[in-house]
Amino acid sequence: MEWGGPAFVIAIIAITTGGWVLNNWIRARHGFEPTDDWGGTGESKKAIADGRKIELLTTENAALHGKVGRLEERIAVLERIATDPAVRTAGEIDALR
Repeated sequence: MEWGGPAFVIAIIAITTGGWVLNNWIRARHGFEPTDDWGGTGESKKAIADGRKIELLTTENAALHGKVGRLEERIAVLERIATDPAVRTAGEIDALR
């Protein structure tokens, strides 16, 4: 057998591909995520996706905090209107006109 011939290169490729397939079959059989072409399991992709989700949730959380603050202010005004005497409330409304 000639070591530098094309058959040797094809044999190496076949052995490595067979090993990769066998490795993924064993991993899948035991409940682990199969690896990609470079040995990664996709966890780095998940970490990036999780980071993006955290960023979106943080932005949404800040927006919701702002809305809650504005609603609390409006409720305070409505409570003041509902509990104040009618004469005083009418006077304040007339003063705004």
